[in-house]
Amino acid sequence: MPKVVRFYETGDAGVLKLEDAPLVEPGAGEVRLKVAAIGLNRAEVMFRQGQYLETPKLPSRIGYEAAGIVDAVGPGVSGIKVGDRVSTIPSFSVGDYGVYGESAIVPAYAAVPYPGVLTPVEGAAIWMQYLTAFGALVEFGRLQKGDSVVITAASSSVGLAAIQVAKYVGATAIAATRGAGKKDFLLGAGADHVIVTDEEDLVARVMAITAGKGATMVFDPVAGPLLEKLADAAAQGATIFEYGALSPAPTPFPLFAALGKGLSVRGYTLFEIVREPEMLARGKQFVSSGLESGALKPVIDRTFPLESIVEAHRYMESNLQQGKIVVTV
Repeated sequence: MPKVVRFYETGDAGVLKLEDAPLVEPGAGEVRLKVAAIGLNRAEVMFRQGQYLETPKLPSRIGYEAAGIVDAVGPGVSGIKVGDRVSTIPSFSVGDYGVYGESAIVPAYAAVPYPGVLTPVEGAAIWMQYLTAFGALVEFGRLQKGDSVVITAASSSVGLAAIQVAKYVGATAIAATRGAGKKDFLLGAGADHVIVTDEEDLVARVMAITAGKGATMVFDPVAGPLLEKLADAAAQGATIFEYGALSPAPTPFPLFAALGKGLSVRGYTLFEIVREPEMLARGKQFVSSGLESGALKPVIDRTFPLESIVEAHRYMESNLQQGKIVVTV
């Protein structure tokens, strides 16, 4: 029997249990994967804690991103066959179709080939980060050459993807990080500028970088009081994309900056892209082209074996990572 990860109560990483489970056959419109690697995401930590957009139905499986080989195909599935090398696009219920384990069933529409230049570990580190960045910066934000974007929590997998996407379209990537220890890493990862917010004035630095205009766009998963500073650093008519809530503090709306500059402060999640076939098709094409050309390249921080899934989650919560955490199977 394959081993899968479940949890029976919400809480800290210790609630995750690695268990034997029967090998399940895929239903109509589904495929089964022999999993090779699993990409971890902050959303899964929040789901496990009971603080996510979706409430777990206990006992629950967990996990959005996996790379593996299709080993069974359900009725009514076309365009995908046993033996195909695929990775999963996060476009399904994280509990109903959790991918943590040696075997996973997912909707056929979520299983897509990934470039042959990538390893399975890299294949498990593609879609959540790049489609999230693509959707905000390119699809909705229309970021282009000559624009500037402030990227907070820049050493996260999505933050690094946003740096790469910004550079891919010719924009200036301004990375923000709290500590100086990640500055050289972010510059090496392609950021044009790095602002260490514990030591530097964020607004003053952005204004200096942009010759007083402010940033064309802001891409932020932190929210909380930081939003007011980001609004002050934004340009006239800028858009601020809020795609997370890492700060435990309340998020005040920056009313006067928004009025004075005509700012758009927009909540955003990946599901806006993956639920719209035309947008998703554009995103897949953008990401695949970037991966094939080398303009986009997943940054892997560290790998853990499946048996260490609890330790992998604890490491993610430490915020020490610089890139994607991947679990190998």
